[in-house]
Amino acid sequence: MRKRLLLLPCILILSVLALTACGSSSEDGEIEEVIEKSATTTNPADCKKLQTQKFLEQTSGESGAAAVQECEEDAKKEEGAKSVDTSEVEVDGSSATADVALTGGTLNGQSVEVGLTKDGDQWKMNEVVKFTHFDQAKLAEYLEGQFKEHSGEIPAQLAACFIGAVKNGSQEEVEELVFGGPSEEPGKIVEACESNPSA
Repeated sequence: MRKRLLLLPCILILSVLALTACGSSSEDGEIEEVIEKSATTTNPADCKKLQTQKFLEQTSGESGAAAVQECEEDAKKEEGAKSVDTSEVEVDGSSATADVALTGGTLNGQSVEVGLTKDGDQWKMNEVVKFTHFDQAKLAEYLEGQFKEHSGEIPAQLAACFIGAVKNGSQEEVEELVFGGPSEEPGKIVEACESNPSA
């Protein structure tokens, strides 16, 4: 239950990715296809095909096989983005970065910088670096809705404390919560909420 507080659906991050790459037109098309599928997939097989293990762990908050399972379950729920818009794309050999804006889904109204890597002939999502446009109110509103939806699973005071951390935290602190992956820092916030739920 504790961990669920930190787990935005895998689709949360997958939904924000669609690239228009700088490079050969052939490579542009490959990257665009991979990112578009990542943003909208309902096929659990795309999790391992289109994302690295690092990306799966970052976006699920889980480790190892549990990260893959989390992504596969979320893909079945069909909670992807409505549309994506990409800019500032840079391709450097087997790496690429881009700014990606999302309409719909968990990160509705946000833009993020993403990193990709080429694994053999296959481009894959490798990490979400940071927010490039951060709408704190929209993110908090989405999370409040998620907590209400799962109100029977999460103590109300703990949910309120966590929402407060998102509403009042700096951009860097919220990035650590959302994009930090399976790390100690988000756990510290939950522990603080549990020890002082009115904070």
